[in-house]
Amino acid sequence: MTVGERRDLAATASRHMWGHFTPINNQVDEMPIIERGDGCYVWDDRGNRYLDGLAGLFVSQVGHGRSELALAAHDQSEKLAYFPIWSYTHPGAALLSERLAKLAPGDINRVFFTTGGSEAVESAWKLARQYFKLVGQPERHKVISRHLAYHGTSMGALSITGLHGLKAPFEPLVPGAIKVANTNQYRKPPCGHEADCLCCAEDIEQAILREGPETVAAVFVEPVQNAGGCFVPPDGYFARVREICDTHGVLLVSDEVICAFGRLGHMFGSERYGYQPDIITVAKGLTSGYSPMGAMLVGDHLVEPFAAESQTFLHGYTFAGHPVSAAVAMANLDIFESESLLSHVRDHEGEFRGALDRLDELPIVGQIRGAGYFYGIELVRDRDTKAGFTPEEAESLLRGFLSNRLLELGLICRTDDRGDPVIQLSPPLIAGQEQFNEISEILRKALTEAMSRLGM
Repeated sequence: MTVGERRDLAATASRHMWGHFTPINNQVDEMPIIERGDGCYVWDDRGNRYLDGLAGLFVSQVGHGRSELALAAHDQSEKLAYFPIWSYTHPGAALLSERLAKLAPGDINRVFFTTGGSEAVESAWKLARQYFKLVGQPERHKVISRHLAYHGTSMGALSITGLHGLKAPFEPLVPGAIKVANTNQYRKPPCGHEADCLCCAEDIEQAILREGPETVAAVFVEPVQNAGGCFVPPDGYFARVREICDTHGVLLVSDEVICAFGRLGHMFGSERYGYQPDIITVAKGLTSGYSPMGAMLVGDHLVEPFAAESQTFLHGYTFAGHPVSAAVAMANLDIFESESLLSHVRDHEGEFRGALDRLDELPIVGQIRGAGYFYGIELVRDRDTKAGFTPEEAESLLRGFLSNRLLELGLICRTDDRGDPVIQLSPPLIAGQEQFNEISEILRKALTEAMSRLGM
């Protein structure tokens, strides 16, 4: 791309493209224009190479430039490019639903396709509401989720989301979404119990009791909470949450839009932590981003009243179960099997953690936390006291320096201030020691420079 062509493209984007979660006056000609990808790396129009340390957006599990997935999309497009699954089916949707059902834990045998994660979460809340009406408990319409948790941007999913800054411009949202403690053990407020207590789980039961169990339909949790910086659960947390849900007749929804398909070393994140959901929501890694697709995976026990009463779940999406996306998903899952990606993550996650742990000697690093190929590094002003940064310092650190400097050094990751400042890392599942070392070296350089700027 010539300088003139780039200038024209930047001007076109600045005039017409509305970037997601991007200021409208953001100058596109100052942003990388990503043109191609291969494996764990992407290149911009100027030939600069970047290690994709976020797998796009927690998406590119098998890496970039996989001809197998492009060929699957091509072949399916020639045969049947589109047909809805409203009272019809096609081979791709039928076979993919069977494959996902066989992979899913427990009695989860029914697949409701969507085109993304927000839609999957929205579908789960709607299903819970209609299910409880069918079984004679129409007052059960509320949902419980955790502070800072991100569950999507559609109006229902945004209501479940626990990030006030994302919600405020769109309020009033859907009523009945209750927030409880998350599993941030680093900044857990004192509770007077032992350090490994399950107060964060007990907060769910207290919320159910306050609202009235007869009004609560579901609890939404991620295996490892994304927003806030990869909060992992304490031992016994999910067993207790499952017990609470069973005690009060509440559905447990595992939002695995990020954590499914190998991100934590298992096909589903709930398998890593040993709990059985009633519903699992997925997207992102299902196709490794080569075509949009999401899904809600549902236990047989939730399907039974619909079948017994010959009732329709009154919900759907035009492009759900898209033939091309289904073909890509099948080819993507084939790669998982042929390249043993789940065991690859489990075998090498210790190396990833070890490369990040080398940064722990830097005073700005407060805590490194995560699992599998999904980690967050919380940044602090004072590690001994866990003191954070002022809002002005955080803005200067993250957006004023780190986000740009990391790109200059060749690393794409997330610098996030939804909660305390964190750097998030989520490389493609094919990554190995070479990429882990590169991530660690770039972060060390950028963070050392950041400390100098902050006078640390």
